Amino acid sequence: MDFNQDLTKKDAINHALSIDQQEFVSEDEEEFVPVYLDDLVGGVVEHQAELDGIIQKHLRSNWSIQRIAKMDLIILRLGIYEMLYNTQVPNRVVLNEAIELAKTFSDDQSRKFVNGILSNVMKEIDEAGANS
Repeated sequence: MDFNQDLTKKDAINHALSIDQQEFVSEDEEEFVPVYLDDLVGGVVEHQAELDGIIQKHLRSNWSIQRIAKMDLIILRLGIYEMLYNTQVPNRVVLNEAIELAKTFSDDQSRKFVNGILSNVMKEIDEAGANS
């Protein structure tokens, strides 16, 4: 699968489902969890403009979102969506999982980039929560 192309919700779900389904089985409940995957991908698609705005805000002034490798952009969107809209997963865990995805699907430079952007977003979210 070419990770440098834009993925539709259907493409993302189909690719995820082609992976060994054991990766989606909860150790506690031993059940398949496609609902969470659907919610996650659907949420990213629904909030893409907002997520991209947040990413753009955290880029250096001479960078645009179009310069980001597609896989890194997907990881950033997923991470920010989870931080903003999923209260079940702590933001620190979201950050660590995003870094693991970047390690798996990108290079070390991308891992550092994803870590930097998401760490800054997480700090901003945490500060906003502390002020409310």
